[in-house]
Amino acid sequence: MLKVLPLGGLGEIGLNSLAFEYNREIVLVDAGLMFPTAQTPGVDVLVPDFSYLLQDSNDLKAVVLTHGHEDHIGALPFLLKQINVPVYGTKLTLAWVKNRLEDHPLKPDLREVSPGEIIRLCPSFEIEAFRVSHSIPDGVGYIIKTPEGTVVHTGDFNLDPSPLYGSKTDLDRLGEVGERGVLCLFSDSTNAEEPEILPSESEVGEAFEGVLRQCPGRLIVALFASHLYRIQHLLVLAERAGRKVALQGRSMARNVAMAVELGFLNIPRDLIVSLEDSARLPDAQVLILSTGAQGEPHSGLQQLSWNEMPAAVRPGDTVVLSARAIPGNERAIGQLINQLYRQGALVLTPHQNPHLHVSGHATRPQQRRLMETVRPSHFVPIHGEARHLVHHLQLAEEADIAPSGRWLMLDGQVLGFEEGRGKRQAGVNAGRILLDQWSRLAIDSDAVKQRLQMSSGGVVVALVQLTRSTSNYDCSWSGVPQLHGRGLSAEETRFLNQAGDLLLNYLKTYASTLLADDAVVKEEVVRGVRFLWKQHRYNRPYVIPLVIRSR
Repeated sequence: MLKVLPLGGLGEIGLNSLAFEYNREIVLVDAGLMFPTAQTPGVDVLVPDFSYLLQDSNDLKAVVLTHGHEDHIGALPFLLKQINVPVYGTKLTLAWVKNRLEDHPLKPDLREVSPGEIIRLCPSFEIEAFRVSHSIPDGVGYIIKTPEGTVVHTGDFNLDPSPLYGSKTDLDRLGEVGERGVLCLFSDSTNAEEPEILPSESEVGEAFEGVLRQCPGRLIVALFASHLYRIQHLLVLAERAGRKVALQGRSMARNVAMAVELGFLNIPRDLIVSLEDSARLPDAQVLILSTGAQGEPHSGLQQLSWNEMPAAVRPGDTVVLSARAIPGNERAIGQLINQLYRQGALVLTPHQNPHLHVSGHATRPQQRRLMETVRPSHFVPIHGEARHLVHHLQLAEEADIAPSGRWLMLDGQVLGFEEGRGKRQAGVNAGRILLDQWSRLAIDSDAVKQRLQMSSGGVVVALVQLTRSTSNYDCSWSGVPQLHGRGLSAEETRFLNQAGDLLLNYLKTYASTLLADDAVVKEEVVRGVRFLWKQHRYNRPYVIPLVIRSR
């Protein structure tokens, strides 16, 4: 039986990791991370729970990567620290992986794969990469042959009819595979709610030409540092317009240098100048390419917006945010835009001009076209939140895939294929591991809940003293509990002065024989403090009980 085990990416944006298993041989497609939200304070990144893959380290035969975005490769350091297996990817994807692993003492087994190349990973799995168009170069999907039939994993893709650079998604090869029969298609669902066909990246190029013609001062473009196609076109446009280009943001400078070295970027001589040198040029001769289109703290554009350097944003600048807001980042982006306006800049976004950015993910008409090209017997939507998966599944119904072949799956659910039929199997662990911002060690989810509680209700430390009798089983309270707080309102802080007496009265209702157990005492102290705060309609604080005993 062929088993399909989603460990991430089915129910959220990010964490993309999909495992295929046959006869105790496992191949994992992608190992992605997810970035934290306000609900995960102190967390650097979230990675999938790979415990199922680690039960027997001999079972996992390979990791195959579709492209170099963090939500597809970012969890590799966490996985490879626990198990060293071959990692397959295209030339540029593996270069990004090497950068990702620089800070880790690992010696990964990285193996380059090219579109059209057939690789036998193990007796149960043979893979062939096929080219896809996406917002990052050198992206691929995979045709995976198994004893139960052929499955197709699209990776992230779009169907750009006229990409500025790079290749189109290889529908011809997918059509050939579809003619021979495809057991199941696993397809990117990110834009499954979008009804319109995407414009081409070439239209984005034309939009930037118009912006450059109308821009009298400096032009600052914030975009993802991995979007090398767009970066290349902006470099070409800058040279035509007689502008020098400065790079702002560590990942922007690193990615451009790497892409030049690998031949994915061609930069005219003397076009790039330092940010400091750009500040000494006439404004009409400067283009700055920066990170920070999502409003990330400490990103390149954030630094430019706060007068922290000679090239800071100033009146007369035009700033373009060439990226769609990732869900959850809207507030941070809004605050950044307000700050840019306060600095006197004109800000342009895709909301005002849709042609300033185009998504790298196919929309509904393109998703259906790929589905009808492959003509699978079964279909599983991947890469998206629950609503994206459901909308994509509805599209499969329109494409005449039989009800018995349409599967809605979420992380941890398992689908088995045998003799052409699919059947749900017992699920596996597929949670999220939270890595600390400083140590990069795993954080317990309870610790995150405690942090959230402290941030919303403050902290109260309650010190209580007990006197133990000669029997050791009979205890009594000694003195008034001492309460100290942090992060409390002024009214709550004043309440602390009288709360000790009230807490003592609350605690005296418990039998003295129960007070011999520290765990019981601490539990009742926490309950008592929360009871008092609730009576006064205060926020619910995080309570730290301290118990001192004496004879």
